[in-house]
Amino acid sequence: MANINVNTTELIQLLDMTPADHNLMLVGKHGIGKSEILTDYFSKKGIPVVALFLGQMSDPGDLIGIPNKNEETGKTDFMPPYWFPLDGKPIVLFLDELNRARPEILQTIMDLALNRKLAGRKLPEGSRIISAVNAGDQYQLTDLDPALVSRFNIVNFRPTVQEWLLWARKADVDGRVIDFIQENQIWLDKDPDAKEGEDTGLDKTTDRRGWKRVSDILKQSDELSPLLTKAISAVVGPKAASAFVSNVSSRKIVSGREVILNFPKVKEKLDKYELHQLSVVNDGIYRFLEVEKVPAKDKEMAKKNLEDYFEYLTRTKKEAAAHFANLFVQKTYPNAVAFIARECQVLTMMFISYVKGIK
Repeated sequence: MANINVNTTELIQLLDMTPADHNLMLVGKHGIGKSEILTDYFSKKGIPVVALFLGQMSDPGDLIGIPNKNEETGKTDFMPPYWFPLDGKPIVLFLDELNRARPEILQTIMDLALNRKLAGRKLPEGSRIISAVNAGDQYQLTDLDPALVSRFNIVNFRPTVQEWLLWARKADVDGRVIDFIQENQIWLDKDPDAKEGEDTGLDKTTDRRGWKRVSDILKQSDELSPLLTKAISAVVGPKAASAFVSNVSSRKIVSGREVILNFPKVKEKLDKYELHQLSVVNDGIYRFLEVEKVPAKDKEMAKKNLEDYFEYLTRTKKEAAAHFANLFVQKTYPNAVAFIARECQVLTMMFISYVKGIK
């Protein structure tokens, strides 16, 4: 599909700049957080999100309401459906599984998308219509009418792994899941051995929603018992569960927290690390600073450890040093960058000089 790709940060910016009377269509895999992101974004603005799962609707009446005789006119009106706002306040109508809807449902959506009306009843001013479609051969899909598609601004939603990891830490996802995905990013959304577009049927595969459910299960036990492993397999599939259990048993890579708060203690371990492992450590440092708050009593120590860590990389691990400095320049982690710029002026200048030296 040749439409534009956006990550989560870009999607939020896109929502900010798109007029309410423009319809949006998000294209992406299931379980990547489309509805959660929209609900969080609009709830902060005080606008409720009404999610309608069109693939589950069997009749247009499920969408437009049931017919009722108007005693005054003798004509048939439609009773408003349960979700329709009668208070005149705007809503976000999230039409999920648009391309799994029956053709008769899609005909109803046509008038809604064009005129913002359902059975003659107009949505309140300022309401938005956002649809989501699942892309891929593994879904049972309905071909969408080009006339309907033309009524939507279409974007491919591709949230990054780093965005999920940041969300996971904020959402208190189990640290073992975060560490596993950080070190094995390919497992977040798919089986790395699966063919592209492969029809998996009832075989369980990984997705972002699934890893959150794994975290919910893990929080009930510190030990990965055989039964717990089976429970994880039921969520993300046996191959992912096996890789996860093996990783937990054999790890662990030094965390960003450990470098920031106790660099001298973990420095010897870092000597043995290769570039890909140090890249994981680098991201972990920025992710910690992005989400966590360094206690006031530890700020001087954190400042020294960060400077010592970067100096250590520039002496012995130059490619990792370039990666660490570029994370600052690229501002992938804005809160972390703000902390470093505010608290570590010397390190900030070291980053800027180092990146300029590379160019």
